Amino acid sequence: MLLASVQRAGWQPPVSLTAVLLPTAQARPAYRALDPGTLVLDDLPDATGVLLVPDADRSHLLRQLTDRAAVVGPARPWTRASASYARAVRARSLSADIRDTEEHLPELVLSADLDAFADLRARALAPLRTLPGATARRLEETLRAWLLHQGRRDEVAAALFVHPQTVRYRMSQLRNCFRISHRRTGSLN
Repeated sequence: MLLASVQRAGWQPPVSLTAVLLPTAQARPAYRALDPGTLVLDDLPDATGVLLVPDADRSHLLRQLTDRAAVVGPARPWTRASASYARAVRARSLSADIRDTEEHLPELVLSADLDAFADLRARALAPLRTLPGATARRLEETLRAWLLHQGRRDEVAAALFVHPQTVRYRMSQLRNCFRISHRRTGSLN
């Protein structure tokens, strides 16, 4: 049905479309600087303008939008332009500082289903629930620093403002806590 409508309209669809979100007042001026085949939606109720840029060179597009409050979604086949739009909207809801959604894929993936993320986090850290609150928080903070610093104890200690021996002790506590949990459940959950 979509292809039939395109043929009836005599429109030559591009290979891809890239959604760009920006304030409505910036949509038309930005449009004038882009490919003439760009589609403009600037009458949306939330004061957001949307440009659908055909077959965009991403780096060139980002340079053209440097002085604008734009969020650039991924290039998608023209029949899936809504996926580009949806990602740009989600990125904008995460942070006003995101311009290029491709540079923020981890945050977008991890924030896609916040309930699932919270459930996964709770399951992974379940062995710490048996400990007193302050101890569990301290060990969780140590585990996080250990992972971020790839097990380099001196860097972990510096990040936590503790002695390296304290890191060694806490990691021993974590290993013991997770080992006991694994024996009890018979799995690594």
